[in-house]
Amino acid sequence: MKVYLDNAATTAMDKEVIAAMISVMENNFGNPSSVHSFGRSSRAIIEKARKKVAAYINAVPAEIFFTGGGTEADNMILRSAVQDLKVKHIITSAIEHHAVIDTSNLISKNENVDLSLVNIDEKGYVDLTHLEQLLKDNQDKKTLVSLMHANNEIGNLLPLKKVADLCKLYGALFHSDTVQTIGHYRFDVRALNIDFLTCSAHKFHGPKGTGFLFVNSNLQLKPIITGGAQERNMRAGTENIAGIVGLEKAMEIAHRDMESHENHIKGLKYYMIDELKKALPEVNFNGDPLGDSLYTVLNVRFPHSDMDEMLIYNLDIEGVATSGGSACSSGSAVGSYVLSHLGVDLNQPSLRFSFSKFNTKEEIDYTIKIIKELFNK
Repeated sequence: MKVYLDNAATTAMDKEVIAAMISVMENNFGNPSSVHSFGRSSRAIIEKARKKVAAYINAVPAEIFFTGGGTEADNMILRSAVQDLKVKHIITSAIEHHAVIDTSNLISKNENVDLSLVNIDEKGYVDLTHLEQLLKDNQDKKTLVSLMHANNEIGNLLPLKKVADLCKLYGALFHSDTVQTIGHYRFDVRALNIDFLTCSAHKFHGPKGTGFLFVNSNLQLKPIITGGAQERNMRAGTENIAGIVGLEKAMEIAHRDMESHENHIKGLKYYMIDELKKALPEVNFNGDPLGDSLYTVLNVRFPHSDMDEMLIYNLDIEGVATSGGSACSSGSAVGSYVLSHLGVDLNQPSLRFSFSKFNTKEEIDYTIKIIKELFNK
């Protein structure tokens, strides 16, 4: 049996998404910037997708900018906030996605911008008291807070509304990397009163290489990719029409079936927790999987064994695909930077299992069976 449990890295494309993209690729090849009928047809498709995507998060179409994915969108926000909004202070955490923490570090070194890291507790939750203190102590500086909605390795959720309210109280801007959660939760940017959100289609059964950036209409940014007037002068380069249509279709499906998919996936996660505890009484979990946690992610800390360094490979040999952490860190010999900041023993093997609507109970049973066999050799 082949079992794919690395959906936090990427998801399989939905057949409806593939069909929508093929239709566009076959019938709408015109450059959207061209004034002839072929170009106008492509332009109309993009703007229709923009309108629908905006509606799903209660934004207006002019606030949606299509990008090449979440990493690009995160970079656009961080760099443009410094360049155009005169941000002089960034608050983030040490367990953010590399697109945020690495970019923030580079900006701090190169742009004369202060960088503060908010405290994280042993389960991975942001210390809101410390966040408020950092905001209060730096009211004299234009500040951007950049904190992800759900951690991509352990799944801990950030209370977006509470953080947004704190930022507004102290005059700070708030960006959240919602790459792991858009398509799995419903968003209302007006109710959240948030400034920036970022999204990547391949995390919810859309295509790779396509995402979007939400920018509150009260804020004016300039592009970091120049050389063309696409995306209302915000992102130069001919638009990926098929990818944008795929993103829009994936969002349509996600919102259409969200509650049933959540119930199914959450059931698989809780079932796996129970079965792991039965199979390996010494097993533990990183983060807070039964608490305020993303239902698609489960980070498991296994007991020491002779195959600590080979566990992920042994599972792969038996057909089970999982991850040691963020896909962008795969192959790293230094272990998970997220778990290291939580004080987890990195000599003890930890694996991230992440689920999708396509997974089944039978796949979980097979995975548990293989894990039991590996640890009982």
